[in-house]
Amino acid sequence: MTNVDWDAEAASFDEEPDHGLRDPVVRRAWEGRLRDWLPGRAGDVLDLGCGTGSLSLLASEQGHRVTGVDLSPAMVTRAREKLAGRDAVFLVGDAAAPPVGEQRFDAVLVRHVLWALPDPARALGHWRGLLRPGGRLVLVEGVWGSIEPVGIPVERLTGLLAPLAGQVRVQRLSDDPLLWGGPVTDERYAVVAVTGDSGQEGREAVAAGQ
Repeated sequence: MTNVDWDAEAASFDEEPDHGLRDPVVRRAWEGRLRDWLPGRAGDVLDLGCGTGSLSLLASEQGHRVTGVDLSPAMVTRAREKLAGRDAVFLVGDAAAPPVGEQRFDAVLVRHVLWALPDPARALGHWRGLLRPGGRLVLVEGVWGSIEPVGIPVERLTGLLAPLAGQVRVQRLSDDPLLWGGPVTDERYAVVAVTGDSGQEGREAVAAGQ
């Protein structure tokens, strides 16, 4: 992962079904998941490791104001083109320490990035600090490969989140082939961690499925 030239990959990145979301069925599947994971009211969403901005576009279409961050200038260029004219800003920067200054968000969305960072616990703590009270971390991760598996097991991730969030909700994604353009056999999941001063707001939000 760390040795990939993402600038070189940008031109073909959207060819993967879950990257480009070009298949209407795959697109609708992700659209439905995001509607469930993100706040019910329009808010500010930070998409870290945004790639070409496909999830950013879905969030924008659902009324959210989006800030996307990616380390690859070529990816950021494509994301800007994809969301041209929308309430969205894309920045070149490190997902572990995004260059957003004092701005705070209602949700931080991260897909397939945390596992590759050198210090996931530190990154999670930093992202938690970027949230407004009652905000949420939306983390899509997994474990891939059978001979030398890479990724982050769900048990490890929920353990890292325990001291940071009032409520943590896990959704298994491996058994939903619509998300990936076909069946998968590896571990794929999403974790929605809702924060709040007392945890009560988080419990209410998760209970409501927001």
